[in-house]
Formats: sequence, structure tokens, C-alpha cells
Amino acid sequence: MQHLDGLGYRGKTVAVTGGASGMGEQVARILGELGAKVHIVDIQAPRVACERFHRCDLADFSAVRATAEALKAAAPIHFLFPCAGLAPHVKGPMYCMRVNYIGTRLFVDSVTPALADGAGIALISSDAALGWQKNLVQCLEMLAISDPDAAHAWCEADPAHRVRDGYTSSKEMLVVWVQHAAVRLGNERRIRLNAIGPCPTKTAFMDAQAEKLPKGFLETWPYPSLGRMATAEEQAWPLILLNSPLNAAVTGAFLYTDQGFASGVCTGALDASFMMGGHRA
Repeated sequence: MQHLDGLGYRGKTVAVTGGASGMGEQVARILGELGAKVHIVDIQAPRVACERFHRCDLADFSAVRATAEALKAAAPIHFLFPCAGLAPHVKGPMYCMRVNYIGTRLFVDSVTPALADGAGIALISSDAALGWQKNLVQCLEMLAISDPDAAHAWCEADPAHRVRDGYTSSKEMLVVWVQHAAVRLGNERRIRLNAIGPCPTKTAFMDAQAEKLPKGFLETWPYPSLGRMATAEEQAWPLILLNSPLNAAVTGAFLYTDQGFASGVCTGALDASFMMGGHRA
């Protein structure tokens, strides 16, 4: 991809969590083709070539800290792509929260000292976080808890309200954290922090999740820009473009990569009642 060197990844050191499958795998593959030195962090071994594989379960906070320490040997790290995420049916809502938000935040916080000034961080949230504003007060309460064990204890004190299904709540927390932490990271070290919000995407994750969804749910979902479910590569590119130094003025952003679903629901162009068994616009 010589003609895309202007994106700024050639020769740069990059770390990708969740790089062994799904969107994270496609991010790692594309970055490698763009000439980046890619370090993959995942619970399973990757299939794409990389500088080094770091085995880590983000739900294991000791392992997260050890992995961050190992990554310091590769410093300065120019870009982080926290792509790891899972659904609650894998090991339950609390495990989902530990991986998707608490462990991801700990990973970023722990690796930040090894980042170059002006580095970029771009992660994957979800359009499941569409209603984050209505839960902002509770999200800010959790946001104030930086210690991961304390955050876990806070969630366990009232899981029905603070964890809920684990997925939606963790993705909302990512959105709130990105918007809040981006200001400090930018002011202190000109580090940018952004997130994307994908719609249903054709991955092994979604294949497994589909079994838990109502019959016909994914077929009924609106796909205005593609007319079909997006692929993992089609979600990887917006994340890579968002994190490029060409977007120097962009930080604290939550970019919906959901084929117009969020904007359609917010403006009434789409009727979200189909999600409850009704008909969509």
C-alpha cells in the first residue's frame, strides 16, 4: 500500500488488542500492509503476521499490567487500537464489563507512559451505546473510579443497574471515557483519543451473537449505505483513518460507522420499533 503512506503508519509502532479475530484482526492486517510494526494483544494467537504477539486476557488485571510493561520495550508506541470486545453470553455480563471497559481502560492507562507525544488511540465502541446520554450521571460515577478492582466492586454492588447486560453498559462507558479522557491526554501530551460505533458487522462475534437475537433481527436491521451487513474490513478502515495523523484536529469523537442507523433513529428517518418486533421505516 505504498500510495497510502500519507496516512502516517509506515515504520511506526502500533499495538492492537483483539488482533486475532474480527475487526481487530483486519486492523492489524491493514496496518501491517501499511508498513507499521504491529504488536498484537489477544487471548488467542493471531493468524496475521506481527512484530510480536502478547497473550493477555483483559479481564485479568495483573496480566494487563504485565503486558503493558512488556510493551514498554517497544517504546515509543505511536498508535493504539483497542479492538478487543465480547458479548455477555461468553462468560456473563460482569466478565463482559471487565474486558470491554475496565480492562481496556486499564490497558490504555498502563501503556500511555510508553506512547509517543502526539500518539493516536482509536477504539471500538458500538451503536449499542446510542443512548449513553440518558445514563450519563451513572457513567460519570463509574468514570471517577480509576482503580480496576474498585470499579469491579462498584459494579458488583448493584449489577442489575450498573452492569445490566454487560455489553451496552460497557460500550456506553467507553464513549463517556473517550470524550472525557481525550481532553486531559490532549492538553498534557497532544495524544488523541477517539472511538467508532459500528452497527451489526459480519464477524464470528456476530455469528455467535445472532443465535441470541430474535429471529429475523439482523435481516430487518436497516443497512442504508451498503444494503447488507458490513464486513470487518469495512469497519477497520474508518478506525484506521480516524487514528491517522491527518485527523490532527479530531479528538474525543464518537464516530458512528453504522450505515446511518443512529442518525436515522435520532431524526425519525428510521423507526427503531422494529427492534421490539415492529416494522422499520
